[in-house]
Amino acid sequence: MTAIDPTLRTTRTTCPYCGVGCGVLATPDGSGGAAIAGDPEHPANFGRLCSKGSALGETVGLEGRLLYPMIRCKGVLERVAWSDALDHVAHRMQHIVARDGADAVAFYLSGQLLTEDYYVANKLMKGFVGTANVDTNSRLCMSSSVAGHRRAFGADTVPGCYEDLDKADLLVLVGSNAAWCHPILFQRMRRNKEERGARIIVIDPRRTDTASDIDLFLGVKPGTDTALFAGLFVHLADNGALDKDYIANNTSGFDDALARARSIAGSVTATALATGLSEQDVAAFFAMFRETERVVTLYSQGVNQSAQGTDKVNAILNCHLATGRIGKPGASPFSLTGQPNAMGGREVGGLANQLAAHMMFTPPEIDRVRRFWKAPRIATHEGLKAVQLFEAINRGEVKALWVMGTNPAVSLPDADIVREAMKKLELFVVSENVLSNDTVEAGPHVLLPALAWGEKSGTVTNSERRISRQRSFLPAPGEARPDWWILSEVAKRLGFREGFNYKSAAEIFREHAALSAFENDGSRDFDIGALQSVSDEAYDALVPLQWPAREGQSPGERFFANGGFFTNDGKGRFVAPDVPALRSETNAGRPLRLNTGRIRDQWHTMTRTGLSQRLGAHLPEPFVEIHPDDANKYGVVDDSFARVTTDYGQSILKVVVSERQQRGTLFVPIHWSAMNTSHGRIGALVQSFNDPFSGQPEAKATPAAIAPYEYVFRGFALSRKQLALPPHLWWARAAIGGGFGYLFADNADLSRWPAWLHDIGGEDIAEYRDFGGGVYRAASFVGDRIEACLFIGPAHDAGDWEVVKSLFAADSVSDEQRRMLLSGKSTEGVASTGPVVCACFGVGRATICDTIAAGARSAAEIGAKLKAGTNCGSCIPELKRLIAETGGAAKEAKFAGAAS
Repeated sequence: MTAIDPTLRTTRTTCPYCGVGCGVLATPDGSGGAAIAGDPEHPANFGRLCSKGSALGETVGLEGRLLYPMIRCKGVLERVAWSDALDHVAHRMQHIVARDGADAVAFYLSGQLLTEDYYVANKLMKGFVGTANVDTNSRLCMSSSVAGHRRAFGADTVPGCYEDLDKADLLVLVGSNAAWCHPILFQRMRRNKEERGARIIVIDPRRTDTASDIDLFLGVKPGTDTALFAGLFVHLADNGALDKDYIANNTSGFDDALARARSIAGSVTATALATGLSEQDVAAFFAMFRETERVVTLYSQGVNQSAQGTDKVNAILNCHLATGRIGKPGASPFSLTGQPNAMGGREVGGLANQLAAHMMFTPPEIDRVRRFWKAPRIATHEGLKAVQLFEAINRGEVKALWVMGTNPAVSLPDADIVREAMKKLELFVVSENVLSNDTVEAGPHVLLPALAWGEKSGTVTNSERRISRQRSFLPAPGEARPDWWILSEVAKRLGFREGFNYKSAAEIFREHAALSAFENDGSRDFDIGALQSVSDEAYDALVPLQWPAREGQSPGERFFANGGFFTNDGKGRFVAPDVPALRSETNAGRPLRLNTGRIRDQWHTMTRTGLSQRLGAHLPEPFVEIHPDDANKYGVVDDSFARVTTDYGQSILKVVVSERQQRGTLFVPIHWSAMNTSHGRIGALVQSFNDPFSGQPEAKATPAAIAPYEYVFRGFALSRKQLALPPHLWWARAAIGGGFGYLFADNADLSRWPAWLHDIGGEDIAEYRDFGGGVYRAASFVGDRIEACLFIGPAHDAGDWEVVKSLFAADSVSDEQRRMLLSGKSTEGVASTGPVVCACFGVGRATICDTIAAGARSAAEIGAKLKAGTNCGSCIPELKRLIAETGGAAKEAKFAGAAS
């Protein structure tokens, strides 16, 4: 009998993408990759994975990985020993703190870190270095929810859980494109609608795919969520829908909050005027909410990423407190978290205005944490939040920065200023697992190789407070190390060995759990004291569980159904929000509002998802979406190019004209960076206005202008290796089968291209030249395989990108295919399947349309034939649109044939 290789066993772990926290079964393939499947036993997903999770096995290779410590010497990064890199970081930090004080150093962390990593980072800086300048990219996605929770509940407590999505009779999604951003949860909501008849309302300036086949869509004007929920609050009060006993026994501040709501939107008519909605739609929403006991309101970045985000959150919470619909099965407000461990970061004090274990910068709690940690110089005041931090770096007040697992040169607002600020640092350290991203290109002095997903071991906490194990199933490559180990080694060199002599992630977790229970006695929401003595073996085997997990009690109790808030008086607070007003107004030069967000198959700045050819095939280019009326007004055309300009920067983007976009607004995805596009860094256009309570920047309403931008030629290049394209191009790079693909547009003379291709392509080159017609096509070969190819033409005459990609991915091409290649059209055995619609199974639009034309009349029928839409379901709205378009065309053709 052949022995089974123990390194190839299946490991239960957790997905590294959104806050749903799906369980994953990972099985190494023995060649550096892994087979990925959903874990049917994990209560977050019960075996389902979205397109990104399904493609994780394509993203775990070592190409482009940072594998060794490096220090910049005379402008050049050089490989060094770990001891030298760690000594350098500690020495420079000590020098800067001694000269300028502890507040001259800072950490910028990530929701991608595991809880144990986060814990050590916060302990080191806040407890031992003595500064709270520790913030995280989670500041950009959910800190307004944190601030709203604290104002209303006295703690950052999420009262809802995923079970509520199954039991609710009304699901209200606010500023959430859950169909794309939290698809596993959205399919759970869809099943509730189909099986129990639950109704779904979507509130969003954009008619996203989440708004497909729902009961009511409210396309509010940007920034008017507070007005809508203020109007709802007044309506509930005036129509006998209040839970007066709950209000009297468990809350405070009701009268002031209601009076403020009346001043904002005191009637259906006033609400309609404030939000831009029809009175009929406002009245319908109010009635549905009023008449439904089991209602869950789910809110995400459209609420949080606002200069009024905290007030928006509290306006929502007021309506649930007023009706007592909180913490009950099927009835609660629910913040959908964007990152995999944003919740874990909150638990350990990953935000600059928090201490560990949900404690804050009050004298009793500062002293409590100080005593537990035996901290010699604990921070006594809040640190700088993300945007403030980089402003302080730019002013020269913060001299040293350590960035861990995030890409602020892309993701922060006013990103060009951020990039320039980092170049001013005396000590700039980056812990990463990629050798190149925009932040690495900004010139860190030290690069430290961290473990990537698949190699890391620890815990994460999802949006419903559920702690899950992330387990390693691949060996650590090169000299990469866990983030907690790197931090601990620096701490020892700073003189803090006793507090950081950790041997394992399990040891850190036990300390984290012990702190949560320290002097708690139920006075704080976050308590996992039942796990403070967990053995290494039990930690390894830990099953997903919800907090609180108090010593001697069953884990996962519900919060607030019967009161029991974490305020000083134990009562939940109604909060009177300010009258809503956008921080910056549009004007003649900036007549539109720029809204940013995510697309279905990409994640953050694509350092992981950009490695997957499936994920890059749906929307391969950065784009701006605009309403047809605005497109006509400003002279831009679908599938052309346009320049989008704000007071902060500009980008050139492909144009998508869509009636699903609201008039007066533009939508642009956040994912593209200088690593994968020439002109798509949208963070450089976003204003840096912040919410005054949370510090979260406004990413949804920057005043902007749009104008057409013309290119004479378009084309694409494919290569086995990454290419340095000629200058002055518009380009976007995507992973493709067998190599790299580049879509581009050009205004230069075609004559420069043949020499460029010959430089990269070798000797066996086939060419087609029609410079008079603006066409150049060429391909180089190594044996029977295409090594590189280049197609350029006017407008859309360059060739079929999908067909050429298919030929390029082949191990060999036939003589006939080689002869036909430069036509750029389908050849025998290689037909274009069109752009990918279903990324989970790689099903293209042309294949789907053919199936519809052959008689498929529902998404279920398409799924039965092609599998499309049967995994995460995020492509189902697009399938339904194709049915409407292709099915209608088929019916017209049939009718025309009968008439003739």
